[in-house]
Amino acid sequence: MLDDMDKRLLAALQKNAHLTAQELGEILNLSPSQAGRRRQRLETDGYIQGYSARLDPNKVGLGVQAFVQVTLGVHGPEHGRGFVSMVNTRPEVTSAWTLTGDADYLLRVYCEDLGALNTLIHELLLPHPAVSRVQSQIVMDQFKRDAPLPT
Repeated sequence: MLDDMDKRLLAALQKNAHLTAQELGEILNLSPSQAGRRRQRLETDGYIQGYSARLDPNKVGLGVQAFVQVTLGVHGPEHGRGFVSMVNTRPEVTSAWTLTGDADYLLRVYCEDLGALNTLIHELLLPHPAVSRVQSQIVMDQFKRDAPLPT
């Protein structure tokens, strides 16, 4: 179970993963060693899964963001595993979810341009033997960035 101090520590790290034990201690009103031990315990227990840098997609040449809904025509376990395996090899698919409702999967993709998105859809997704339908929505603007999880 997380106590209030753990939640505050997680919230602080989601805002700035570079915080030192000294800085965490100041924020939490703990000694640096206590703050460091709490962080280490939360890492060991899997609450903190890792640390990463958030890049600006436009600055790294990824001008198109889209959400792609995929509906399978064949729902056997082998077909689903094959589709998931293919998706996991594609760097432009940055996250993927299994859904309820009309579509089976939702993919978040970042592509260099519309041509690259078209290639992904028409040369990889649609030809997959399990896929029956693909619907894409191109992101016009992201007015709220991916936010930290509520703690």
